[in-house]
Amino acid sequence: MPEQRWAIEIRGLTKSFATTPVLRGIDLTVAPGTVCALLGPNGAGKTTVVTILSTLLDADGGTARVAGFDVRTDGARVRSAIGVTGQFSAVDTLLTGYENLRLMADLRRLGRVEGRRRIDELLALFDLTDAAATPAGTYSGGMKRKLDLAMTLVGRPQVLFLDEPTTGLDPRSRRDLWSVVRDLVEDGVSILLTTQYLDEADRLAHRVAVLDGGRIVADDEPARLKQQVPGGRIDLHFTGPARAEEARRALAGVWPAAATGTSTDGAGLSLDLPAGGGVSALRALLDRLDDRAVPVDRIEVTAPDLDDVFFALTATPTGTTSAPAHPLSRPTGKARP
Repeated sequence: MPEQRWAIEIRGLTKSFATTPVLRGIDLTVAPGTVCALLGPNGAGKTTVVTILSTLLDADGGTARVAGFDVRTDGARVRSAIGVTGQFSAVDTLLTGYENLRLMADLRRLGRVEGRRRIDELLALFDLTDAAATPAGTYSGGMKRKLDLAMTLVGRPQVLFLDEPTTGLDPRSRRDLWSVVRDLVEDGVSILLTTQYLDEADRLAHRVAVLDGGRIVADDEPARLKQQVPGGRIDLHFTGPARAEEARRALAGVWPAAATGTSTDGAGLSLDLPAGGGVSALRALLDRLDDRAVPVDRIEVTAPDLDDVFFALTATPTGTTSAPAHPLSRPTGKARP
């Protein structure tokens, strides 16, 4: 069986600025036609990774390949295969939307006919056709970000780097960009996404890698990461305080952190959901209450999310981890094709 050709393959990558190490030997792979979200606190090195992969900065050590090409020795081929959308819009505000796209088409050396066809296609994709003849300086923030991404896509990149692409956008504009990202992936584009919006990573990414202290401290599918971190909660509601007290006694000593809190009317219990418990844990809880004839009036389950994963893995401003040593504090797996 031939070896899998990764869209992005990083091995042992290191980078320091002066005497400060930023990347301490990171390994990361991104399968073709997928989204990998790279998370981490401010200053963790996410943008440094993107800058190295886009050939704008040399690494101190290790190797990195994009679309099969080495970023150090095949920079021209890497640049022809990628698109980069940075944290800040790169549109020329004095030009119209169409003129910005025309400029990129000329830089990509698209012919007149092919360039016009591609520009019209992108204007329609990003719902910018009506604003095409308007100076970009009059665009809203969301429209500028859409135009910026459209400019990145003129050359039909195989691999796309999105460095915090939705920063400052309103919820509707963010969702519009999410839809475009999903469409790109369906067309086979591979995406490395850095973002501070963890719900964005949860919705878009096939895999999530967490960068902290210059190292990848977790790398797995979002669902599997969330299964391994504490933070879920079960809220049980009963017909009255007496029933809630019966439930507390029934669960005491057999359920982790049973009855950690009660509702304001005394007719509820809040319980910690065991890490990785899922449906089986919930079934066991309800079976125990049923065996003791304690009916539950209503139940609400709050599952762990990527916020819980992030806080469990990354360092606090003082440099100590925000949670005790946790199974997620080492890579949980490698990306699969």
